[in-house]
Amino acid sequence: MNIRIPFPAKPEVVYPDSDGQPMAENTVQFEYIVTIKCGLEALFRDAPNIFVAGDLFWYPVEGDNTIRTAPDVLVAMNRPKGHRSSYQQWLEDNVAPQAVFEIRSPSNRFGELLEKFRFYERYGVEEYYLYDPERGHLEGWIRVGSELRAIDNMNSWVSPRLKIRFEVVEGELRLYGPDGRRFATYLELAQQRDQAQQQLDQAQQERDQAQRRAEALAAQLRALGIEPQQ
Repeated sequence: MNIRIPFPAKPEVVYPDSDGQPMAENTVQFEYIVTIKCGLEALFRDAPNIFVAGDLFWYPVEGDNTIRTAPDVLVAMNRPKGHRSSYQQWLEDNVAPQAVFEIRSPSNRFGELLEKFRFYERYGVEEYYLYDPERGHLEGWIRVGSELRAIDNMNSWVSPRLKIRFEVVEGELRLYGPDGRRFATYLELAQQRDQAQQQLDQAQQERDQAQRRAEALAAQLRALGIEPQQ
């Protein structure tokens, strides 16, 4: 008599979507993360297959939830837009994010940054950008074969993938889209919106004034027995 001993089923691997840590450690870091993330989303708003995310866990290896990192901003091309709890690469046609951004915080140590660099190099990132707002220092790396190699001069550098231009002006990082428009903060966008609305309101007031003057003149002409159309 043969006795079949059932093997226990493999436990389901859970891929956490949070590590309990804050997205940013200070307001400057947070503002840069949001500005870059939202600027890229706006830039690619009409591209259905470009996915942009901020502070999202990326799991490159199926079955191992210990291999992970959360870039401050990531861009994955040829992947559909939409909400995700994490970026599980095997569910994304095995497409690794092509570009990642990190905004350095005061607590970041060299070892931590080196570990992230090696992660991005190993798992296929094509462009990696690191900005330190405290020092006003920008670094970048681009993939050559299996390595990420440092970009010699980041000032006026144009990303091959994203087509955005990098500038550091008086220690402040500025990003520009292909049309030359600078990525703006939410406050700057609100101010631009208010200015545009003020211009529209002023133009409407001028049109209304012109209409009232025309009506007054027409009334004067009719009082003289003259039809304005004549």
